[in-house]
Amino acid sequence: MPKSKKINILLVCLVLFLCLFGMLMIYSASSYSSDVLFGDSFHFVKKQLFGFVLGVILFCITSKIDYHRYYRLRWWVISISVILLLLVFVPGIGISANGARRWIGFAGLNLQSSEVAKFGFVIFASSYLSKNYEKTKTFKGILPILVSGGIICLLVILEPNMSVTMCIGMVMVIMLIIGGMSWKHFVILGIPALCLAVLLILLEPYRLDRLLAFINPWANPKEEGYQLIQSLYSLGAGGLFGVGLFNSRQKYLFLPFAESDFIFAIIGEEFGLIGSILILSIYVIIIALGIKIALNASDRMGTYLASGITSVIAIQLLINIAVVTGSIPPTGIPMPFISAGGTSLSVFMGAIGILCNVGKSKENVEEFKKSKFELNFLKNKNKAK
Repeated sequence: MPKSKKINILLVCLVLFLCLFGMLMIYSASSYSSDVLFGDSFHFVKKQLFGFVLGVILFCITSKIDYHRYYRLRWWVISISVILLLLVFVPGIGISANGARRWIGFAGLNLQSSEVAKFGFVIFASSYLSKNYEKTKTFKGILPILVSGGIICLLVILEPNMSVTMCIGMVMVIMLIIGGMSWKHFVILGIPALCLAVLLILLEPYRLDRLLAFINPWANPKEEGYQLIQSLYSLGAGGLFGVGLFNSRQKYLFLPFAESDFIFAIIGEEFGLIGSILILSIYVIIIALGIKIALNASDRMGTYLASGITSVIAIQLLINIAVVTGSIPPTGIPMPFISAGGTSLSVFMGAIGILCNVGKSKENVEEFKKSKFELNFLKNKNKAK
């Protein structure tokens, strides 16, 4: 069996394990609250199962589509991503919840636009960089990436969704660095970006409150500091080996969003430090496999796509864990493949399909050579070597 196929099989098996484990943990974390609020202890599990089935379908489609085709679709992909983000603000289409407008509704289904936009940006950036990698040393050369990423970040922060904005911004920086952006441009762009982040925190009172709660959550334990304190209680109660599956106490309406953004706290409580490390180890292997696929890709397009997708997984995981453990100010972002959220799960599984397609890129390279652009692309790559 080819080595690339072994990597893909291992990647898929690990992702499927996390998805199934996630549904188990969603039931454990939400069975009581779902029964109280909706009269159905499987409410969130059913929604996650629907997202999983849709994700499997997307995976089967994206794993079969030659990833080079995304180059011709790049403008459609980024345009659809922006349109979906704009629809969030259209009355009657956009859905408001908990003071934010992050979803659009149609045919009885809800779609979180920012989840689609993250990977839409990765596809567009990968397509642009694969064709224009020699221009990335100039500011003009990286301008299309900055403009497209900046528009998406602006629309996401207006929802508002600070955590996803951070995720997309960090992915944009990583892809530009991999694409060859000079360190001079990195510093020039990094300083105003940092100042802008501070300004965004100061302009919104609730973000400043969250920052203060992060510094000292016990200063206001019943308001801004409540969620972080409950999360730390949950992790602390787990100890080394946990209190056992389904035995969490914090899920009894003590820890808000236990089934989504703070599900890792329930994992820590029920499986302890050892169980948490094992789950995080699976993520580390998935990220390592993604890096391996990027390094072994047959061309720049594959390398950029695999790097971007892997970066989204890694950054979103790090932000989620950092929030749950109180390492950064509280901000909501799901744990990839595990947290409740049908859109997140299905889109991530579709992205894994793209990653697997890049993983078998040696099989795709013959088709890749057929078009005029790709022939020139390979010649440029050989010259660069």
